[in-house]
Amino acid sequence: MSGMSIERFPIHLGLDATAVREPEFTGMEWYGDYAARHAADGKEGRLVSFHRFTQPWDSWEMHPAGDEVVLCLEGALTLHQEHADGSTETVTLGSGEYAINPPGTWHTADIEGEAAALFITAGEGTEHRPR
Repeated sequence: MSGMSIERFPIHLGLDATAVREPEFTGMEWYGDYAARHAADGKEGRLVSFHRFTQPWDSWEMHPAGDEVVLCLEGALTLHQEHADGSTETVTLGSGEYAINPPGTWHTADIEGEAAALFITAGEGTEHRPR
C-alpha cells in the first residue's frame, strides 16, 4: 500500500472508530456528496482535510453540530471567530499552532503570503455566508 495525499483524498472519521479514504477532492460541490455519503454518522462523523491558501477566504462558515480543529501546518493564518454568544475573537496561527471553532461559531480567515492547514470538522449542517 502506498501513502495517500491528504490534500487530494480527505479522510472521514466515522462511527465505530472507522477511518475511510474519501474520493478525490474536486471543489466546493464535493462537500454535498460527502455529506450524503456519511449522513448516517450524524454529528459524530468528522472530516479530516488539508488545504493550501494564498489569499483571504471569501466567505464565512459555521458548523452547528460540533467543534472544528484548525491546525496551521505552514505559514500563518489569522482566524476570525464570531461566537454564538455574540463575542468575537481573532487569533493568528503559525506553523504547528491550532485553534478550535466551537459549535455555532462563524469563522473566516485572512492569509498573508501562503499558508496550509489541516481541518478536523464536524460538518453536519454546515452553513456559509458571504464575507
